[in-house]
Amino acid sequence: MKENAWNTYTDEDMEMMDALVQGYKYFLDNGKTERECVREMIAAARQYGYKSLEEVISTGYILRAGDKVYAQTKGKAVMFVNIGLFPMEEGMNILGAHIDSPRLDVKMNPLYEDTELAYLDTHYYGGIKKYQWVALPMALHGTVVKKDGSHVAIVIGENEEDPVVGITDLLVHLSAKQMEKKASVVVEGEKLDVLIGSRPLKECEEKEKVKAGILNILKEKYDIEEDDFLSAEIEVVPAGKSRDYGLDRSMIMAYGQDDRVCAYTSLMAMLAVDQVARTTACILVDKEEIGSVGASSMGSRFFENTVAEILQSMRKFDDITLRRTLARSKMLSSDVSAAYDPLYASVFEKKNTAYFGHGVVFNKYTGARGKSGSNDAGAEYIARIRRILDEKKVTYQFAELGQVDEGGGGTIAYIPAAYDMDVIDCGVAVLNMHAPWEITSKSDIYEAEKCYEAFLEVKDWF
Repeated sequence: MKENAWNTYTDEDMEMMDALVQGYKYFLDNGKTERECVREMIAAARQYGYKSLEEVISTGYILRAGDKVYAQTKGKAVMFVNIGLFPMEEGMNILGAHIDSPRLDVKMNPLYEDTELAYLDTHYYGGIKKYQWVALPMALHGTVVKKDGSHVAIVIGENEEDPVVGITDLLVHLSAKQMEKKASVVVEGEKLDVLIGSRPLKECEEKEKVKAGILNILKEKYDIEEDDFLSAEIEVVPAGKSRDYGLDRSMIMAYGQDDRVCAYTSLMAMLAVDQVARTTACILVDKEEIGSVGASSMGSRFFENTVAEILQSMRKFDDITLRRTLARSKMLSSDVSAAYDPLYASVFEKKNTAYFGHGVVFNKYTGARGKSGSNDAGAEYIARIRRILDEKKVTYQFAELGQVDEGGGGTIAYIPAAYDMDVIDCGVAVLNMHAPWEITSKSDIYEAEKCYEAFLEVKDWF
């Protein structure tokens, strides 16, 4: 194990780290859904001179070195591109991460009343331990799109004066049988219904008066009807702000750090690296937690289409140029890794695991059951990255998710690798991964941002 990064920091490092993590916490607090993340990131990028690619195309402007553009799709995935001095067909330096996180999604017909209690029915999103999501203060974040096309933004439970909602749990006094169940079924998926009200609406002719009271609130405050849930995307997430964690304030506890910790540091690196030799890109996508499927995921054509549009806007587009551009690109698939937890040491392999305070984490491969579903990065690419990071004095480590037969996980890496580009997984170690509140090390966040800057600045990969 290399020296802990904390022992190497100067006063200047500490100041830069503090500035980075303060911005990161603000981003987490204001980006608890994909749509919120995209809005926050575009707003930040525009301050650094990034312009909408769609707007640029509409003017007939020819893109050239030094131009900075962004494109988004469905409001839930975004790509930032900084045009470099070298021809794009020599390849790009690409950072990729996902901005979706495990949560509970409100169903399309969710609202019901049972015994004078009003609930929202949910469907959990991504891999979660269901029992972790009960008896917690929860917030509602989302967008309702009405039939006339208007959008209604909903955020309930984040301000101190807001009410919160949540999922009830069985009292310990009556839970003898529940406690005998396997952890996977202690709380069942269909029992993850969110309690949202108990007050009957007075002078109401409806049989279900509590539900009627909730609908009355939704109508008065948001001008939405019950059937508007059919075209809504409402997420149930932990209520509350990110916090410094530990008496020494060395860590951050927050919801959604998988994988917004990598998304934020990737964007900050893009904004920090102004003039580049090779074109740089940062693509931040949706739906990774459910297999990278759908129109806003890495599995869609959004990434490829955006590169094609940029080449067309440079008057350099043809199919072979697009293919060469993608094949000659290099990518860091930025996703989190499992931090070593001594309380659960038996599932880790100490020589090949990630440790807090030891820098950004590289995973040569992920997957499960014999690397299934994995991108397995080439040795030549890894060697070049090692040299770059050593030259830039970036603290880094290599790890696997855990012991070989204990489980596993996947990332977006295998998808861009299909273009014949070199890709490796690289990110920040996390404790409590996929729990409502996850924990990261501030020093690892700092080292990740330094790593991404160093990667974007590479001129020659040979």
